[in-house]
Amino acid sequence: MLLDKLLDHVVVHSEPFATCLVSSGWRLNLPGPPNVKFHFVMQGSGLLRLPDDTTYPMERFFLAVVPHGAKHTPECGKDVQSERTIDAPPTGDGVVRLIAGTPVSAEFRVACGMVNVTYGDSLGLFQRLGEVIVADLSAYPQVRSAFEGILAEQGGATEGSVALTRALMTQCIVYLLRSLSDQSDGRLPWLPGLEDPNLSQAVETIFEHPEAAHTVDSLADRALMSRSVFAERFREAFGATPISFVHNLRIRKAAGLRQNRGPSIEQVARQVGFNNRSHFSTAFKDQFGISPAAFRAGQYVGQD
Repeated sequence: MLLDKLLDHVVVHSEPFATCLVSSGWRLNLPGPPNVKFHFVMQGSGLLRLPDDTTYPMERFFLAVVPHGAKHTPECGKDVQSERTIDAPPTGDGVVRLIAGTPVSAEFRVACGMVNVTYGDSLGLFQRLGEVIVADLSAYPQVRSAFEGILAEQGGATEGSVALTRALMTQCIVYLLRSLSDQSDGRLPWLPGLEDPNLSQAVETIFEHPEAAHTVDSLADRALMSRSVFAERFREAFGATPISFVHNLRIRKAAGLRQNRGPSIEQVARQVGFNNRSHFSTAFKDQFGISPAAFRAGQYVGQD
């Protein structure tokens, strides 16, 4: 599936998570996040309410994804009379607790944090999400374990915490997309690049043969579109030009090859479509901040 190939190359950035503790009869008013926000119910049940009073039931092990900019309110109980308003995202070391009511009586406990999923520096996997989506992930105990791991890693400054947190969050996203695909017969309308079969043909070609001499014209032919229409629709769907997309994929594939001990820099460059080692090394350093040789030596630690 194209989505599987896309997920092989996405970059997951997550802001520090908070734990929302909501007592029965309370609501917690949260600001509109600059990126999508995940809410995973660790304990209890409640509602997620929007300003227009649209509500989404939230049970244990449900995951809600709130679009960027959307104000929202977790609440607990049938007769909600009290509230607390959070005006800005939480800051500080470790796991921040946002409490509405008293911690001891908090029946509704939710792990919440902003997540940005991008392909390179452009594509936002959730950038077209226009409404809250809620998935019942109770069939995937791995998700609960992953969120527990994320919160535990966030509680300290252990070496490798950033990389491990990113891996755990990526795991959660895969299970989320799997659940949503099952619920909607495989359709994810907020991923326009995957919903357009002609555009998907061109992207499949890039994934299958990133080393080929792709041009906008050749990819447009594959998508059965005119050059101008293809370029416009590709950029709209993926947030990058077709050639930038190809370039980014080549560099990321090269990074995977450089982690192996076999191919030389020249061999890797040729395998991903670069005929000039100097050009390849410059492009690699622009992407990762270090040379291919330093990357293989393990000096790359990723981005926070």
